[in-house]
Amino acid sequence: MNEIAAFCQSLKKDFTRREQNPRQPVHCWSEKEGFDGMVADAYVIILRTRGCSWMLSSGCTMCGYFNDSMFTRVSEEDLQAQFDNAIQHYKGEKIIKLFTSGSFLDSSELSESVQRYILNSIPSNVEKISVESRPQYITEERVIGIKETLSSKEFEIGIGLETSNDLIREHAINKGFSFQDYVRAVMLLQKHQIKVKTYVLMKPPFLTEKEALDDCILTTKETKRYADSISLNPTNVQHQTVVEYLWKRNQYRPPWLWSIVEYLKQSTSFTDAFVKCDVVGGGSRRGPHNCGICDKKVLDAITEFSLSQDKSTFQNLSCDCQEKWRDQLNLETLSFGSFVDFLRWNP
Repeated sequence: MNEIAAFCQSLKKDFTRREQNPRQPVHCWSEKEGFDGMVADAYVIILRTRGCSWMLSSGCTMCGYFNDSMFTRVSEEDLQAQFDNAIQHYKGEKIIKLFTSGSFLDSSELSESVQRYILNSIPSNVEKISVESRPQYITEERVIGIKETLSSKEFEIGIGLETSNDLIREHAINKGFSFQDYVRAVMLLQKHQIKVKTYVLMKPPFLTEKEALDDCILTTKETKRYADSISLNPTNVQHQTVVEYLWKRNQYRPPWLWSIVEYLKQSTSFTDAFVKCDVVGGGSRRGPHNCGICDKKVLDAITEFSLSQDKSTFQNLSCDCQEKWRDQLNLETLSFGSFVDFLRWNP
């Protein structure tokens, strides 16, 4: 185990698991989603499992989703009850997104019988189903099983590639797989006409703002032939992570919203994939933010672009802090790391 992997694991040693109800999902809600050139309603379900297998052995530097995990086996009956309880609130949305804070296809999180139960229980009027998985669980056998179960519905698997740069993925993110692992999984999904959503991470620890922006752009270019859609995930400061460790010591700043806007504006010129960004914690100290004055307006524009793909939504955005962001991109090359947000920093 390398040093960053060991450090990720050590941050969980004092973690006290909250009491959780194994028969209730973490959360479920309805949201808007771009689909077939239109804006459709999507129903999101987050199931409470034992947790991501990679997290249990080490974990990623920015991911704190384990805070909602059980850290122990959840029975098949309880997992089925979670889905049954969640689907009671379904209101006819065209899309269902099934998340586990890990991998839907990992049989140690959801057994294959539970996977089949859930997929067979999807309402008939749902047109698209979206799940997430690490590449190692995307196998020929599981893909064929999914196709047989959902022959008439669009199926999408999201893969948290984060970056096409193996050095960054291993040493800044500690993701635990390579770019070639991602390519192998995607080629298999393409063979069986399953859609691929690629998650791209903006600003892992140890990268400057400009390095992070450039890496997102390069990653999107290098995944052009693989991704049907791209979800930009700007880092937010989650509890008991490497990112939080650095943030509390004034050594990390979440990305500027201006960096997100710049990436989205440029993305239309180098990929045909549908590009979106859900900014978790936007405008807060722990989330991507600007100066505080313009944050809501910029966040609204990001949301609008994520539905319309129309970069003109960014045309009238301006704020005095935009010049400070530009200065940071230029000056960080002379420093030893990313600048800290001294005005808003107060953990």
